[in-house]
Amino acid sequence: MTTIRLTMAQALVRFLDAQYVSVDGEEMKFVQGVMGIFGHGNVTGIGEALEYSPGSLTLIQGKNEQGMVHAAAAFAKQKNRLQIYACTSSIGPGALNMVTAAGTATVNRIPVLLLPGDNFASRQPDPVLQQLEVASDYTVSATDAFKPVSKYWDRIVRPEQLMSAALQAMRVLTDPAETGAVTLALPQDVQAEAYDYPEAFFSKRIHYIDRRPPAEGAVQRAAELLKGKKKPLIIAGGGVLYASAVSELQDLAETYGIPVAETQAGKSVLPWNHPLNVGGVGVTGTLAANLLAKQADIIIGVGTRYSDFTTSSKSAFADDVQFININVSPLDSAKWGGAALTGDAKLGLTQLAEALAASGYQTGYGDHEIADLKKTWDAEVDRLYALEHEQGLAQTHALGVIQNTIDPSSVIVCAAGSLPGDLHRLWRPAEPKTYHMEYGFSCMGYEVSGAFGAALATVGEREVYAIVGDGSYFMLHSELITSLQEGVKITILLFDNHGFQCIHNLQRGHGSEGFGNEFRYRDNATGRLTGSYMPIDFAAHARSLGAKAYKANSAEELKAALLQAKQETVTTLIEIPVVPGTNTAGYESWWNVGVPEVSVSNKVLDAHVDMKQRIRAARTI
Repeated sequence: MTTIRLTMAQALVRFLDAQYVSVDGEEMKFVQGVMGIFGHGNVTGIGEALEYSPGSLTLIQGKNEQGMVHAAAAFAKQKNRLQIYACTSSIGPGALNMVTAAGTATVNRIPVLLLPGDNFASRQPDPVLQQLEVASDYTVSATDAFKPVSKYWDRIVRPEQLMSAALQAMRVLTDPAETGAVTLALPQDVQAEAYDYPEAFFSKRIHYIDRRPPAEGAVQRAAELLKGKKKPLIIAGGGVLYASAVSELQDLAETYGIPVAETQAGKSVLPWNHPLNVGGVGVTGTLAANLLAKQADIIIGVGTRYSDFTTSSKSAFADDVQFININVSPLDSAKWGGAALTGDAKLGLTQLAEALAASGYQTGYGDHEIADLKKTWDAEVDRLYALEHEQGLAQTHALGVIQNTIDPSSVIVCAAGSLPGDLHRLWRPAEPKTYHMEYGFSCMGYEVSGAFGAALATVGEREVYAIVGDGSYFMLHSELITSLQEGVKITILLFDNHGFQCIHNLQRGHGSEGFGNEFRYRDNATGRLTGSYMPIDFAAHARSLGAKAYKANSAEELKAALLQAKQETVTTLIEIPVVPGTNTAGYESWWNVGVPEVSVSNKVLDAHVDMKQRIRAARTI
């Protein structure tokens, strides 16, 4: 057996460089590079390997560990989970900074490989700088925090353990049903220890992502269940896009006249103006989709995990509605007690369509029923896009200007605040993969990092826009600098509404007068944050980092700034002051957030009574 003597870190880098995936006969390199921030826990180990023997892997220097993992996840999401960047950090705080982003990736079923440094396995310098010391269990380190947010976790305490761990990591990363964050904790001394690795370990390895057909019996049971139903509704999730099943979904919908509602991850599976696309469903859904959901006698969920936003906290559907769930993950296909078509979405849709053709299936929608609902909703969007406000620019009006100015092929990236609700209801994607929303975790701070990752995945193909509120921008915008460093342009559309207005609205909608969510100075008389708004010059801040920047106080200025930003060759920020509270509200939807049963406020008590009534009307399973 031929061997190669390498350090564990060198072997890991060489192994990663040799990993490929193959889908539908198309082969592509899986690991594109490594995003990293070096510290004493990884600089002399994996840092040395990337410096002197990186192979074809590119190092991208992160500026914040959470931010770089968000960027890696956004890259993988935009690439339909078929290409990734690994992420490396030092031990202690560097590692822990990645935990939030690891959770974000896992919740969204997005593959990211995390390589945090760890304590010395030998314990020779124990306790090393940044080491946790847990008196009851001395094997615990900061990297144990990754366990609940990882789909696979391992700690490499001997260099030869890398071989089995690396193969297990690839198994999970390339499995569409199991993928998410994978963590390999790398003790800093072991990274530098050598071992005689078999040469075969570094051979090109192709991971075949075979499409898994649902069982024939499951397809027949689903078709039989549909046979007597007259009001089906398709709910399209992100799994449709990841499985490249857009045409199959469209064929099923068009053949049988079934309306299609979209989750946040599934939005853009059909063009907004397709006659059967009724838009977002659930808490942030459209009037058309939510009315159809209430009258549906069967839901066909495709690639969705049925979050509470999709189901309006289990109040979106009729009590007797039944479900057919097409999903590669058994966890998701079993939800709501539905008929589970566990398998690939493309194959599942095709086989279900064939089974329905054999049964002569027809829906019971009236000639203009779907069209009339869609027409009414389209008029509502037009109204909100044109809405004027005497105090300044309304948020919905600003979105309308953006929608009508940027290229339809552009990618928008968003994650948190009131903007996801407005975008889910109002945004009009013309092409698949142009709507990039992280709403599984709704992680504040994803937007700028995510835009960089999405732009990295589409360099030279599309313009990428981060649509972000001021609160989320403050949380994390460090990868703006990385976009400048890498020459990967993004455009940041920063909506300044003076605080965490989404939660401010949520408070006031449930009995609060509004507390602690606006960016105001402290009032010396009351001792609360009720003074004047804090004046913040976001455009000046962006310029200080090296970006181009504009400020748009009106619809006309916003349009002009968007046109100018398109001509810029570097990352550009447009500051857009909007009037707080000018976002959209719910349309035939409800969200259970839990309201106190005891309070000195009568408004809160009234809100609690309303909550209890709505819970009684919602499903319990």
